[in-house]
Amino acid sequence: MSDYPTYDRLIALLDERRARYRVLEHAPEGRTELISAVRGNPLSQAAKCIIVMLKLDKKTTRHVLVVVPGDARVDFNALKALYGASYCGFASVESAERLGGSAVGTILPFSFDPALELLADPRILETTEMFFNAARLDRSLALATEDYRAIANPRVARVATA
Repeated sequence: MSDYPTYDRLIALLDERRARYRVLEHAPEGRTELISAVRGNPLSQAAKCIIVMLKLDKKTTRHVLVVVPGDARVDFNALKALYGASYCGFASVESAERLGGSAVGTILPFSFDPALELLADPRILETTEMFFNAARLDRSLALATEDYRAIANPRVARVATA
């Protein structure tokens, strides 16, 4: 059994769907700016994956996996407006790792948990290839963005700010 079941699940999915991707091995690193320099990709092609928690009302919360370009930040006000939420903030580390299936810094731009909605900013979909840590600190993927969109099928909305 692998130490990286989420990584294995992703690779199996990409292979099954015949996605165009490359595996990049590197020293362990989870910070977008630093790992992009190591991989040699522009920050605009790095998929920064952030799990947020939204309060829709006093009793209802929702978690959303937000994917934005590495040179952008999540616009919490845009998320609040999009979901009609009264509050939006970073999910707890425990919630993010449970829902994302891997450690913070390695969260994939894919959701394998039905309780985690996937939302991508359109800017991350404008490049031909996107880069992200692949559920582990020592491996990244360079994935054809067209294949990402077809396989992950994210909701798309402007939720990034410079």
